[in-house]
Amino acid sequence: MVEVRSVSKSFGPVHAVADVSLTLRPGEVTGLLGPNGAGKTTLIRMITGLMTPDRGAVSLFGHDSLINSGPARRILGFLPESAPSYPEMTVTEYLTYRSRLFPAPAGGRAAAVEHAIKACWLTEMRRRAIGKLSKGYRQRVGLAAALVHDPRVLVLDEPTTGLDPSQIRAMRDLIRSLAKGTTADRVVLLSSHILPEVEQTCDRVVIMAGGRIRADGTLAGLVAAHAAGAPFVVSVREAAGVGAFARDLAAIPGVLRVQPAAHDERQATFEVIPAGAAHDLREPIFALAVRHGVTLRELSRRSATLEQVFVSVVESAAARTEREAA
Repeated sequence: MVEVRSVSKSFGPVHAVADVSLTLRPGEVTGLLGPNGAGKTTLIRMITGLMTPDRGAVSLFGHDSLINSGPARRILGFLPESAPSYPEMTVTEYLTYRSRLFPAPAGGRAAAVEHAIKACWLTEMRRRAIGKLSKGYRQRVGLAAALVHDPRVLVLDEPTTGLDPSQIRAMRDLIRSLAKGTTADRVVLLSSHILPEVEQTCDRVVIMAGGRIRADGTLAGLVAAHAAGAPFVVSVREAAGVGAFARDLAAIPGVLRVQPAAHDERQATFEVIPAGAAHDLREPIFALAVRHGVTLRELSRRSATLEQVFVSVVESAAARTEREAA
C-alpha cells in the first residue's frame, strides 16, 4: 500500500500541503479532487518522489520514497497531465526505451511492450513517430509508458486529456481493470477535474482544499453524508396565487432558502433548500399548496451528487479559512 504520513510542503509563505495523511490500498481506484490551488499537484509530486516534503514521509509498499527511493521508484508508474516523450521515436521504440529504465518484468521486455501497446489501443500506431500522433494518441503512449514495467503503484494525472468520448469510456474500463494486476493488485490514484469521470471510475474519493484533506470516503458514503443539503423541487401550475405561495415557502420551518429554477406561462418551478438533515419538507409544502389553492405538478427531492458534495466541501473549507483568518 501507499502511506502518506503527515506530509507538509510550503513555498515561502504559501502552505501548499499542510499535515496530510493518507493510505491508498491495493485493488482500489482512488480519485483525488480539489479546486485549483488545493495542493493536489504538490501532493502527487511528493507521492511520486518528484518533490521532497518539508515534513512527513511517503512509503510505497514499505519503501520510503526518500530513504529508499530506488525500490520505491521501480514499483511506480506515473502519467503526468502532459505526458513526456521523444517525438522522433516511434511508439515501439519509446516504450522499449522506457522498459529498459526498470528491471525486466515477468515474461521479458518485448512481451511487456506488446502488452502495453495492446492495453492502450496503440497497435495501429506502433510504427508511427510520436511527434506525428494526435494529442489523444500521445496521451495513450504516456499511459503505456507508465504501465510497461507492470508497476504496483499507478498515479494518473488527468488521464483522459485529449481523448474523444468513446476513448474516455474505454479508458475508464482500463483504469478500473488496472487496479487488479496480473500477479498482484495495484494501488491506483487518479487526479481529475472531471467529476463524472471520477464518479464512474473510482471506488473512493478524496477531496482537498486549502492544502488539507477535507473529505475522504466511498462515493456512496460521501453522497449520503451530504444528502441533507439536497434541494426539494416544487413545480406548480402558473396561477394568481403562485407569488404568495412562493413567499410562504420560505417561511416554512426548516427551509433555509427558496430559489426560482424555471418560470413560464404554464408553470413555475422552485428549489427549496432545507436547513438540515432532519427536515423532510414534502408534507408542509403539500399542505401549503392546498392552502393557497395552487396545483402541484412536481414535488420531489433531488439526489445528492458528487458535484454537490464537492461544492459543499470546498465552500465549507473556504468559510473555515476565513473564520480562522479573522
